[in-house]
Amino acid sequence: QVQLVESGGGLVQAGGSLRLSCAASGRTFSRYVMGWFRQAPGKEREFVAAISRSGGTTTYADSEKGRFTISRDNAKNTVYLQMNSLKPEDTAVYYCAARHRLTIGERGWSVDGYDYWGQGTQVTVSS
Repeated sequence: QVQLVESGGGLVQAGGSLRLSCAASGRTFSRYVMGWFRQAPGKEREFVAAISRSGGTTTYADSEKGRFTISRDNAKNTVYLQMNSLKPEDTAVYYCAARHRLTIGERGWSVDGYDYWGQGTQVTVSS
């Protein structure tokens, strides 16, 4: 089992940057595909980005390409989401998730494709 704890959220002006971190418990972090999702008030949770177990493959939702970067440090059991050029529409609770599969795969884009979730961290972007 994996426990996930996000940090790094906060209030930032439009155009600013934030770096989210997600620390995982346990010694098998490198066996999990990791993903970031977000949920705005009144909306469904949506995919943001995912990274393969080795970190060699990443994938992003179209709206985040070029602005967000997902990375991981398996030695530190941590996955990151660097967010640049933030927009008010990026305001949401951001969640990290772990997927116990060999690859990101098609289900790596789906909420249902993940086995473990963190509690979320709030990101608010002011205009």
